[in-house]
Amino acid sequence: MSTMPPVLEKKILTSLLFTESFETILEETKQNEFLVANVLKWLITRRYVTPMKYNETKKDYEPSFIYDSDNMRAFHYRITAEGLKFIGTKF
Repeated sequence: MSTMPPVLEKKILTSLLFTESFETILEETKQNEFLVANVLKWLITRRYVTPMKYNETKKDYEPSFIYDSDNMRAFHYRITAEGLKFIGTKF
């Protein structure tokens, strides 16, 4: 038996198929900033989402293994393979 993710978790995860900013996540979910931040932190601890940091040298985003949970706007975010499995996406 599989557990379906709650609505907000699924909404956040589906918005992260590409690397997105915290602001974009807020716009797409239309939810309270603190609620979105808390859900996003939970998704990160479950490894469903990875924080991303822009690398000026490579001119691209790369995974950041540490992030400032008090400043969610300093990072971008992207769904992981585990996150795709959680929402039931086949890849």
